[in-house]
Amino acid sequence: MRVLIVEDEQALRVGLTDLLSAAGHEVVACELGTDAVAFGTEKGFDLVLLDLMLPDLDGVEVCRRLRRARPSLHILMLTARGSEDDKVAGLEAGADDYLTKPFAVRELLARINALGRRVARLPAEPEILEVDGCTLDLGRLEATREAETIKITPREAGILRWLHRHRARAVSRGELLERIWGSSGDLQTRTVDMTIANLRQKIERDPSQPRILLTVTGAGYAWGGDEER
Repeated sequence: MRVLIVEDEQALRVGLTDLLSAAGHEVVACELGTDAVAFGTEKGFDLVLLDLMLPDLDGVEVCRRLRRARPSLHILMLTARGSEDDKVAGLEAGADDYLTKPFAVRELLARINALGRRVARLPAEPEILEVDGCTLDLGRLEATREAETIKITPREAGILRWLHRHRARAVSRGELLERIWGSSGDLQTRTVDMTIANLRQKIERDPSQPRILLTVTGAGYAWGGDEER
């Protein structure tokens, strides 16, 4: 599995990385909640090991944002906060499991393996989309049109993945800020519009007449067409 470790204590972060890597998992580690939201939203992780006490964004809020952005993502909270209220708050925020520190290595690995069995039964989200003559390889961060391959950023791939997943409706700028940037949806910024404009230059046949990333007046943006396969 691809596992994201979110832990601000360096020694434990390194130890968990070594432990899971030795168990055959592909591991990325970070110490900030905002990074966890960005990584977990944009990249194809199967499982997040999430500490609750982070220096910037509370782990419960990180869990909440990841769950909204990736409903199928598995989240295991790993924390010293072991009261009943803490466990209830974590599980209600969307965690699949909750393990308190200190923990036994065998128990941690057993819980990860149990969640891994659930991951194996889930249908994979498409990483290659074909729309309006453009092939979008979200895993490789590439867009190809007429034999020309252009690199896209992880954030651009996150936007494409989110809009495609919610293609039945329009997605607001605030929602994209929360889900893709990990920022407040109330933030007044043109960051989303500028990123969409740059992405259109890369993937649209005619950026002035977009057919993939549509603007919905008064609402935000929407996925603009059915895949060709």
